[in-house]
Amino acid sequence: MDTTTLLLVRHGESQANLAAATAEAAGAEAIDVPARDAEVLLSDLGAAQAAALGVWLGRLPEHQRPESVWCSPYARARQTARIALENAGLSLPVRVDERLRDRELGVLDALTAHGVDVRMPAEAQRRRWVGKFYYRPPGGESWADVALRVRSLVDDVSRIEAGRRVLVVCHDAVVMVARYVCEGLTESEVLEINRRTPLRNASVTTLRQGRADQPWAVHDFNRVDHLDDLDVPATEHPGEHP
Repeated sequence: MDTTTLLLVRHGESQANLAAATAEAAGAEAIDVPARDAEVLLSDLGAAQAAALGVWLGRLPEHQRPESVWCSPYARARQTARIALENAGLSLPVRVDERLRDRELGVLDALTAHGVDVRMPAEAQRRRWVGKFYYRPPGGESWADVALRVRSLVDDVSRIEAGRRVLVVCHDAVVMVARYVCEGLTESEVLEINRRTPLRNASVTTLRQGRADQPWAVHDFNRVDHLDDLDVPATEHPGEHP
């Protein structure tokens, strides 16, 4: 059987990424998000990043281009996929799957790290004690919770898209958890990768699997040379400030 390839893409810079960076720089407690998380759109730079991604995809040899697309239902991911496909000249249906949505932060949503410390000190302390991977904010998800849905999604993609090249447009936590699931990483290993190499907007991480019973292997991680080639700035906004 041919190799199955996942091209995991983090969405381009979003308007909420910019709002969060502004709030953190100002030492604010809350982030002035422009919409609910599912409806946040790309910034102008984010749209340019998505277009550069598309140019890169269009320049790939035919045997390396995506054959199908799976996408988070969140607007910034769908917008990234649409712009990229348009600029690549690829006419592919986009399969939207809610399991690719961003990690839900519950009561911590729209708060900066400083805001959590000030407004919810007990939660801040609990997060430090439990740790990033297993901490679940009230009404939200832990990384382990995200792994449950990503694990089932990877199983479906591996079965449905066996031997094909699949573009997956989603979010930074989902990409990192996909590496955890596919490569069989430990909690400490995936958190160290995340700490050492924050996932950049519109970056490409490539995973490959020879057979369904074989482990996935990482081929590229956090690749942004497609942005550099077109002089489009890369950005490193953390996806979850708390």
